[in-house]
Amino acid sequence: MDRLSFGNGAMGMGEEGGDGCLSGPRLAIGELAGEFGLTHRTIRHYEDEGLLSPERLGSARVYGHRDRARLALICRGKRLGFSLAEIKDFLNLYDTDDAQIEQMRYMRSIARRRISALEQQLADVQQTLAELCTIDTQISEHLSRNGITETQDMEEKHS
Repeated sequence: MDRLSFGNGAMGMGEEGGDGCLSGPRLAIGELAGEFGLTHRTIRHYEDEGLLSPERLGSARVYGHRDRARLALICRGKRLGFSLAEIKDFLNLYDTDDAQIEQMRYMRSIARRRISALEQQLADVQQTLAELCTIDTQISEHLSRNGITETQDMEEKHS
């Protein structure tokens, strides 16, 4: 069983047959795009990057359960702020490590880096908010000392 995750434990992708093909429904690019709210161009880009490998029936792309599951992981990884290169590395590790030890170590490493970056961004936003609140208070006090009320200030803007 394919077991890939981006949190909340392992997420099964489905049982593979002996030849690596998955049984089950096949989706056209439009169906897959619609399901995930993506454009055809985005899905083709993921193919170009080696993240998806649809079957070809003539000129048509046909996506199986494995591609759908990989696309779900790609979308989740993008939502979490991971780069396509990081997502690709994660998915490629799955193919080389049945026990997924290296895959999980890699995911933990990039998740910890992302957590650190987000914590820094949060601290920066909190500092900026504090500074802006201080500026707002100083301006309100200055206006008040000069006989201007918040209501007068707003009325002048709208006239």
